[in-house]
Amino acid sequence: MARMHTRRRGSSGSDRPVADDPPEWSDVDPDDIEARVVELAEQGHDPSGIGLKLRDEGVKGVPVPDVKAATGKKVTEILEDNDAAPEIPEDLRNLMERAVRLRRHVEENGQDMQNKRAMQNTEAKIRRLVDYYRGDELDEDFVYTYDTAVDILEG
Repeated sequence: MARMHTRRRGSSGSDRPVADDPPEWSDVDPDDIEARVVELAEQGHDPSGIGLKLRDEGVKGVPVPDVKAATGKKVTEILEDNDAAPEIPEDLRNLMERAVRLRRHVEENGQDMQNKRAMQNTEAKIRRLVDYYRGDELDEDFVYTYDTAVDILEG
């Protein structure tokens, strides 16, 4: 399948193992994992960053390769249960950060048409994601603008 805004195809990545059970060498208590997830969220880490920290550092020195296999819940579900979930989804926040950065760049460099196009593509992706999340993760009347993105990211 081709990329959304170019004609190129992406390179395929590696697949995760099919196993549903956590490996024998990673026998961490699910309650300890959940406590560590909440602790990392309070330190300001995003859900994907929490997964990487658990994979690399682990809990009490034991790595956790897959949080869902070990606990039966995804990282975001654990955060929602403990009222530590981010107010805006991580993918939307990352796109908003990129759009704000690109808008500032284009304002300073008016002749940079390539990044102007990249900004337009990024904002189009944001609008599609807002339509997807509207009602569930976002308010019904949420509309993306540059000013709302700046307010959300600074607040």
